[in-house]
Amino acid sequence: MRTTAAVTAAIFACLAFVVGISGARAEKVDLLLVLAADVSRSIDEGEFNLQRKGYAQAMSDPRVLRAIAGGRHHAIALTFVEWAGAPEQNVVVDWTVVRDEEGAGAVAATMLSAPRSFLGRTSISAAIDFALERLAAAPVDGEKRVIDVSGDGTNNSGRAVTEARDQAVAAGVTINGLAIINTQANPGYAFHTQPPGGLPKYYEENVIGGPGAFLLQVENFDTFAEAITRKLVTEIAGEHARRQTASAQ
Repeated sequence: MRTTAAVTAAIFACLAFVVGISGARAEKVDLLLVLAADVSRSIDEGEFNLQRKGYAQAMSDPRVLRAIAGGRHHAIALTFVEWAGAPEQNVVVDWTVVRDEEGAGAVAATMLSAPRSFLGRTSISAAIDFALERLAAAPVDGEKRVIDVSGDGTNNSGRAVTEARDQAVAAGVTINGLAIINTQANPGYAFHTQPPGGLPKYYEENVIGGPGAFLLQVENFDTFAEAITRKLVTEIAGEHARRQTASAQ
């Protein structure tokens, strides 16, 4: 008869074998993407609705779906978070693997049905820190890791945004930016939404970074859907799409 110790050892050996197989078969995707959207108080309800609908529309755009299908693993994984001040970050769509129109449609539906998360200050630094934590918690492996930050103003809450950016870049993460030119904001926010040199320059110098990092700007919220679509295609499809995007500007 086998001893208790022998049985226990056999069980642990089996568990180790199963865990090893599970780890070896961990799902891989072409891209781990955190979509981080600004919902601070300088964005009014009309602009918020255009932004949220723009993200949802972009998810199901045929150009985005073709980019996903054209990847090595034919899949990406993404999570959509909204952020405002330093203590304000919320996961609207948790990590979801998207391979086709059905998966993209499910993500879009969740985006559209969720209430607005916040109406506070603007902490790009805390948004990057939170996004980095979300990447660490991703349930699948990605060949690329990208944080996609969209916003209409400068960092005015939390630690220095350059510190957060540099920490993420040191971890091998790329941060891309979408600078929203918001000329309709309350006049009291003018220095925040229209800093010296312009918001695109601020994002280029303080927010984006890492391998292949790039910035797009959108002139108003009415064109947000098209801008985020082009940005997603570039992030998913890589350098070839980046060159096409640059030539179209």
